Amino acid sequence: MSARLAIALVVAAVLPIAATGADAPGSHSISVLRCARLFDPAAGKMLGESTVIVEGDRIKEVRAGAVDPESYRQGATGGHFAYVNFTNATCLPGLIDSHTHLTSETSPTGYTDQFRWNTADYAIRSTVYAKRTLLAGFTTVRNLGDNQNESIALRNAINAGIVPGPRIYTAGKAIGSTGGHADPTDGYRMDLAGDPNSKDGIINSPEDAIKTVRQHYKEGVDLLKIMPSGGVLDESASVDNAQMTIEEIKAVVTAAHDYGYTVAAHAHGAEAIRRAVIAGVDSIEHGTFMSDEDMKLMKEHGTWYVPTIVAGKYVQQMAEKPGYYPPQVAAKARQVGPIIQATAGKAYKAGVKIAFGTDAAVYPHGQNAREFQYMVEAGIPPMVALQAATTHAAELLHKSNELGEIAPGRRADVIAVPGNPLDDITAMQRVSFVMKDGVIYKQGGEAVAE
Repeated sequence: MSARLAIALVVAAVLPIAATGADAPGSHSISVLRCARLFDPAAGKMLGESTVIVEGDRIKEVRAGAVDPESYRQGATGGHFAYVNFTNATCLPGLIDSHTHLTSETSPTGYTDQFRWNTADYAIRSTVYAKRTLLAGFTTVRNLGDNQNESIALRNAINAGIVPGPRIYTAGKAIGSTGGHADPTDGYRMDLAGDPNSKDGIINSPEDAIKTVRQHYKEGVDLLKIMPSGGVLDESASVDNAQMTIEEIKAVVTAAHDYGYTVAAHAHGAEAIRRAVIAGVDSIEHGTFMSDEDMKLMKEHGTWYVPTIVAGKYVQQMAEKPGYYPPQVAAKARQVGPIIQATAGKAYKAGVKIAFGTDAAVYPHGQNAREFQYMVEAGIPPMVALQAATTHAAELLHKSNELGEIAPGRRADVIAVPGNPLDDITAMQRVSFVMKDGVIYKQGGEAVAE
């Protein structure tokens, strides 16, 4: 049965829900979702036939088996009523990608586009990437780095209902050192590079670190992202060397926690991971060359790990295409690609906490769910992979009371996939229904008209 046929849409009033978004004052929308199976990540179980009752932007009730939808119609006072029967599909909480970059996307011209495009070019394209991500079933993301805070504007536009997209928690500009992975002028000739400073997220002392955290607070970010190691796609020679001192990292973390921020640390190299964990970061991103000592420290400190396997796989593949990356970037991509998946499997076996994340933009947006397949191939059970994108990612966000479960009081983020993803994890790449905050954006494999 096709994904489209797997959903029997019983009430034609679904379309206005997506078109109008939030209810008008005094009105009240209700959706009744009958699911062949319901994934419960908190309990670690796949439940049988279940019905989810949505009122406004919240889950009102979850009931075992089927219910009479007409008994709920009268509650939709002045709003919209919808009944959706998923005849052979699994309902899951809206997915969370803990590592995205919604304002850019991989391209062989990316290294020269930065000299031609304005910030507005990136911002306009970001609306396309955001919609793609939402329709892939990802209703929430952490955006871990942009160029000119365009992700803050994107977040605000989505929250205002101006453009469709996932719920965004953004770090704004990443924080790093001169010449490091966060330096926006890396690869420029000297007369163009200038001297980026703490206002640009570039620090070279603990004092700089405190100032840039406060600047990020002023700009309205939701969390912070630091770059204590080299990276793949910058034009420097090393992917794994340490690029921030432990004192600088501690200064960022201390100031960030004062403001209620979490700190995500891009770190490929073992020494950079060690420094970041000891300094108190909340998550390690990528972690390619993570050592046994690093894993032990992460368990002791309760540090989360966000693997981003799909990004490593993609850059390895693209490195074999002549001219796609500069030579030094291609060399680093060939180095990281074969290792990152094995590291994820090893970290899982070591008991490190894992949250789902993909580094979207390194590969084309909308393909986020490929990460599930790669996680399972690495030896991570399908149940754990799905929990990583639901309850675990919600915990990393400190939003467990809002996101990650289909449960009363949680936000009405619900997706559906054909069949049972615990039997075939690739089903996560075939999302056929997307609801965010009670609004239906996709049904039967097709986007709902705006």
